[in-house]
Amino acid sequence: MEIVISIVYFVGLLFIFLFSLSQLHLTLSYLKAKRKKCNNGVAHKKLEEFPYVTIQLPVYNELYVVERLIDAVSKINYPKEKLEIQVLDDSTDETVQIIENKLNNIDKAISIQHIRRPKRVGFKAGALQYGLKKAKGEFITIFDADFLPIPDFLLETLPYFKQSSIGMVQTRWGHINRDYSLLTKLQAFGLDAHFTIEQVGRKCNGSFINFNGTAGVWRKECIEDAGGWQSDTLTEDLDLSYRAQLKGWQFEYLEEVVSPAELPIAMSAIKSQQFRWNKGAAESAKKHLRNVLTSSKVSFTQKVHAFFHLMNSSTFFFLLVVSLASVPMLWLKNKYEEFNLFFHLASIFLLGFFSICFFYWVSTKKIYPEKYNKHFFSIFPLFLAVSMGLSIHNSLAVLEGWLGIKTNFIRTPKFNIGTENKLWKKNVYLNKRFSWSLILETLAFVYFCFGVFYGISIQDYGLLVFHLLLATGFLIVSWEEFKVMLPEKTPPKTKGSLVISST
Repeated sequence: MEIVISIVYFVGLLFIFLFSLSQLHLTLSYLKAKRKKCNNGVAHKKLEEFPYVTIQLPVYNELYVVERLIDAVSKINYPKEKLEIQVLDDSTDETVQIIENKLNNIDKAISIQHIRRPKRVGFKAGALQYGLKKAKGEFITIFDADFLPIPDFLLETLPYFKQSSIGMVQTRWGHINRDYSLLTKLQAFGLDAHFTIEQVGRKCNGSFINFNGTAGVWRKECIEDAGGWQSDTLTEDLDLSYRAQLKGWQFEYLEEVVSPAELPIAMSAIKSQQFRWNKGAAESAKKHLRNVLTSSKVSFTQKVHAFFHLMNSSTFFFLLVVSLASVPMLWLKNKYEEFNLFFHLASIFLLGFFSICFFYWVSTKKIYPEKYNKHFFSIFPLFLAVSMGLSIHNSLAVLEGWLGIKTNFIRTPKFNIGTENKLWKKNVYLNKRFSWSLILETLAFVYFCFGVFYGISIQDYGLLVFHLLLATGFLIVSWEEFKVMLPEKTPPKTKGSLVISST
């Protein structure tokens, strides 16, 4: 048993270490790209011609934000005779009537269609594919319900399609409620790293990048050539991205073009989003990893980054394995002197931790150029802790993905909340039901508290910080989920108003 625990522990550490090195390589690629100003040479050029564009708005029960979405999209600066908007509405509640009322009062010069399917087959992917068959546009733009696209979105993105090989252009997500709470700050911190380091780093070293499901533009021909939208994974965006790039299409990523959106403000909403993303990523890895690794058209470096890109969500599983095994490893180290050698060898894995620190520090410096050190050191420890605290929930999602267990596409509740305080617990979409993961996370908090006290009792402090972060993370995650079930207090009056952050 001692040998089994040790092998499991070090295999998990090895995967996390190698993943960290891949993140370090992306960080170095990002810094190199910034020095060389990596782009395709068409930045800031104006459109010489205005191709026909279809904007798709996939909607399912979004009564709080659908009017805001339609208002924002209707203000996009583009010739109206070359633009159509599809509201792909699968709603089963009053959202349907809200949309109809809104469209009756909108500028009649705007071509906007309210499209309803007979059945919600294939969830979001099915809606996009249904709309694609009716779309007149040469280019397809997609915005989820929580987005507020800037008026010049098409003028900023379409010039990059000058090269016929470009199949998709993705923009960076901004956050209209970044500073609403600790949870929104932590989410923004993590997403900013993806939308700076990872996307730019992968793009500029020639690796696979991905459409993020929204705030991007597709060449319609590219979607059709890659096989269209498919619903066999929960991340139809990642799935189509790999199918298109394996077909030879190239993608562009625009770090400086920001598309503002709302971050989830409740832990249950965050969990539903995280579950979908992580399970879908595992499903996409299962679907594409073999094709990528055996392709003669993909270089070794591209294969390495594609492996860790597709296996990104599986990191939570290995993190959970290492975490659970770390407490008995303390006991083994204390009981058997020969295990001390393993721990000394494992100190090399600290390089992985410093790689992750560097990864997020560079991202923070990009987003907060004037106060990056203060922001990094105040947010990063809590971000690590909460990421660890989500490892049980996300590991279950990953396991379902790898095992082929199919579940519905669970939408993320939106609240239409910016920086101001509002009552939000009466949101009809908010999940206030008791979850088994809450029990597991509470037990994990107790387990890692024991790990902290056991390490102190035997005067072995090598894993003390690790166990403290784990205990803190599981406490925050379980408390934030439980807090949603409590009665809501009236928020204090504020003078704040909705602020759309340019970052």
